[in-house]
Amino acid sequence: MARAAKKQTAKSAVKNKPKIVAVSDLTPSAQTNASLVARRDAAVPRGVASAAPIYAKYAENAELWDVEGNRYIDFAGGIGVLNTGHRHPNVVAAAKAQEDHYTHTSFQVVPYEPYVALAEKLNELAPGSHPKKTLLVTTGAEAVENAVKIARAATGRPGIIAFTGSYHGRTLLTLGMTGKVSPYKKDVGPFPADVFRAPFPSVRDGITVEDALIGLKNLFLTDAQPSRVAAIILEPVLGEGGYIPVPFEMMQALREICDEHGILLIADEVQAGFGRTGTWFAIEHSGVVPDLITVAKSMAGGYPLAGVIGRADIMDALEPGGLGGTYGGNPVACAAAMAAIQAIDEEGLLERSTKMGEHFRARFAEIGARSAPHRMWDIRGLGAMIAVEFVTDFESAKPDAALAKSICAHALKRGLILLGCGMHGNALRIMVPLTASEELIEEGLVIFEDALSAAVAEQMAA
Repeated sequence: MARAAKKQTAKSAVKNKPKIVAVSDLTPSAQTNASLVARRDAAVPRGVASAAPIYAKYAENAELWDVEGNRYIDFAGGIGVLNTGHRHPNVVAAAKAQEDHYTHTSFQVVPYEPYVALAEKLNELAPGSHPKKTLLVTTGAEAVENAVKIARAATGRPGIIAFTGSYHGRTLLTLGMTGKVSPYKKDVGPFPADVFRAPFPSVRDGITVEDALIGLKNLFLTDAQPSRVAAIILEPVLGEGGYIPVPFEMMQALREICDEHGILLIADEVQAGFGRTGTWFAIEHSGVVPDLITVAKSMAGGYPLAGVIGRADIMDALEPGGLGGTYGGNPVACAAAMAAIQAIDEEGLLERSTKMGEHFRARFAEIGARSAPHRMWDIRGLGAMIAVEFVTDFESAKPDAALAKSICAHALKRGLILLGCGMHGNALRIMVPLTASEELIEEGLVIFEDALSAAVAEQMAA
């Protein structure tokens, strides 16, 4: 565990508030954020939550402007979708070029080369020397559902094992695998059968890797007969669960357990993939090769696209017509994905992610010691997939979700977009585009420290 240092130093007094920017095509619109909030409340279900009560008008790289002309630094990246930044010029150009030819035929009706080209590229990038094939769909949850379908068809088994704190989507099947009730699973059960939950290693809860593996083996004895389990699915870095990396020895042990029992190992890389952790896929850090990988989010640089990459023999388990979807592998999104992957490669964003992560860790340690001693409990992650966790004090380590929420609110007022995560809602995650400049990141960190100080002071005065 990498905890923030406790030594207190002088605090920077620099402040940065949202400002009207001089962009010729960015004049404030007739609509205000408040008027759009009112329209939204009347037209959109309240179950569709938004973290920030601002409405986007323009965005570029790691900056965003709302309809009133206010500027924000984006540390949320569309929930991990924008590793190559808002409107990467090559991604936009590739999408526009494809639109000049055709936007949709449905690959199941009239296929097209962009789907095939992207499948070839993903097969090349995925870990493992075995032959691979790729299915393209539209959303991360759809990818996970299809991975389960493929695993069940390939093994002839029904069971799926997921882990505490996991997040795999919002459909009923993926909610059954998701290991967090509120807000995702609340009031929408029952969930599909033959989905089992295993413990995840947790420093906070005193669950070691050995404890977690014992829990999995006990699950085999009590509920999940190994010979009826099709797959074990796990995020190499928990997303909504708090940006907690799976210990490498845990991942290696799971590979051995799967091989022993003929179970497939699925790596859910929807949030952790495409350079976020410093490698194409987060599981590469462990040296483990999974049987199936689910992908989405930053793969297409802002366009809706997802997929399942896997061993060719497993991917061919279903008969023709058993896989697909009307919009799956949309040609415009495929073109965008090829450009985004090329940008990650040519611009050195894997190396950039590693360096960015190191910088965030160091700066968060300084900021925590200076502005919130004994409150920033943990700084964790892989590469630039970083989270900071807040507690009421180091002695009790009681999660402080109220402080994390307050920091987000104060940051937004000052021009920084942040998102929370974690089982207790007391962590903040960093998903800033890997293309963001060092100057912009530092500007965002100065705002973060100012927001943290304000939130702590407000809490102490209450």
